[in-house]
Amino acid sequence: PALEGKGARWWVALPFSVYLGWITVATIANAAAVLVDLGWSGGGIPEPVWAVAMIAVAIGMGLWFAWRQSDIFYALVVAWALVGIIARRSSEAAEMAYPAIVVAAAVGIGLLVASTVVKILQMKRV
Repeated sequence: PALEGKGARWWVALPFSVYLGWITVATIANAAAVLVDLGWSGGGIPEPVWAVAMIAVAIGMGLWFAWRQSDIFYALVVAWALVGIIARRSSEAAEMAYPAIVVAAAVGIGLLVASTVVKILQMKRV
């Protein structure tokens, strides 16, 4: 028999949401790594701009899943990945840190966490 009710959300939806969130973030990161490995120069666009664009894609997907699919877990996984980006970039030497990447990740965390809180409040009202 299929799981129904709130139990299904916790036992089925949560693991799939977390897994899908990590697969999404890993796919974006791996696509960027493959392009670098192939020697792609970014089409004249600087590396930090591409990094911010990739972060924006992840943020956009997190927001879409939170709002259109009511999947707050997915959004929180993307925020978690952005925390990792900040931790990694903040530990690098100042000349390599690319502050725009850290700022984009921080803004993304704020947007994703805020949208998750709003979505939770909306879901409690219903």
